[in-house]
Amino acid sequence: MHAWFGPRNVRLLAGVLLAAMAVVQTGCGTLIHPERRGQTTGRIDPAIAILNGIGLLFFIIPGLIAFAVDFSTGAIYLPPEETNGDDGQIIRLDPDEMTPERIAAAISEQTGRDVSAGDVRSALEQSSTSSSSSNTWQMR
Repeated sequence: MHAWFGPRNVRLLAGVLLAAMAVVQTGCGTLIHPERRGQTTGRIDPAIAILNGIGLLFFIIPGLIAFAVDFSTGAIYLPPEETNGDDGQIIRLDPDEMTPERIAAAISEQTGRDVSAGDVRSALEQSSTSSSSSNTWQMR
């Protein structure tokens, strides 16, 4: 048997092959966001693209593999924006009638959902303590 195929070299070769297979099977997006696997389209996550690009700058082949893996698994794409399809609705009330009870009744009337005055008070308290400067709030 040739000296190169000794036990020490075989272990070294097996280790190199194992490391190469690990690199091929992973990309930055696949490691960082495994929940994104399976997406087929969307906006590209710039952070993942930059990380893959850094890999491309330092090591051409692993960087290309990282891009290929992330595109093929879909992990490079940002998750789709979650929306309930409702663009919102404006309910106009007389400013003199702006009590939590009246607001709850108006919301219940317009949406068909049961909304209590306590729900309105909680939503108003949350919106007044948030750092948002918006004068609007949403009930989910």
